[in-house]
Amino acid sequence: MTEMKKYEKQALSEARRFVQSAGRKSSLLQRSSKQIQTKINQKIPNQVHQLVTESIRSMIEVSLTSSHYILPVDTSGLVTLEDREDAVKHRLKQYKRTAMMEGAGTGAGGILLGMADFPMLLSIKMKFLFDVGQLYGFEVKKHEERVFLLHVFLLAFSSDRKREEVLHMLVNWQDEKERSRQVDWRTLQQEYRDTIDLAKLLQLVPGFGALVGAFANGRFLDKLGETAINMYRLRVLT
Repeated sequence: MTEMKKYEKQALSEARRFVQSAGRKSSLLQRSSKQIQTKINQKIPNQVHQLVTESIRSMIEVSLTSSHYILPVDTSGLVTLEDREDAVKHRLKQYKRTAMMEGAGTGAGGILLGMADFPMLLSIKMKFLFDVGQLYGFEVKKHEERVFLLHVFLLAFSSDRKREEVLHMLVNWQDEKERSRQVDWRTLQQEYRDTIDLAKLLQLVPGFGALVGAFANGRFLDKLGETAINMYRLRVLT
């Protein structure tokens, strides 16, 4: 067995473990936080809710119809899966650092700058995903690939119920991709908000929000990176 095959075997094993883990229910603490989020949401100014909803709607429309998030990525020299994943992990470190700096900066400014973090962080996440798709060798300008990336995004930030459905679609993408051509942005924005709300609301607290913003944004990028890597592993290895 060559070294490349050993790497691929290990990568596929990790991807399958990820699928098993993603299919499990969230912890009791995570499920309980939903009740806290619901109560807090009722006290948030309506303009904040509108900003988040509009940001996500715009993100999905732009992702599906334009090249706003697609920047050319140099894939020359990326021959093996290991080469590609080394490049992806390096890119993840860059985007994570940017997201943490952005989160700390907006978190330090209280509610007004904290509100600005929502669209800025979304843009960072989407640009990262489109870079990842290119590094794995896929043509991300195609509608099918854009929809795949949006489902990866939804898998990373969704509730137990929705995560099970999206996971099934991604694991069986060749069979499910036609049924998944249309993205329900309303569902996506609500799932995303329910996943990140508690951490991002703490970011609106002046001073304290800087620490929360940096930490939360870093964690969100790690989660998105892990999800994207393992979903692309399944596509190229199965």
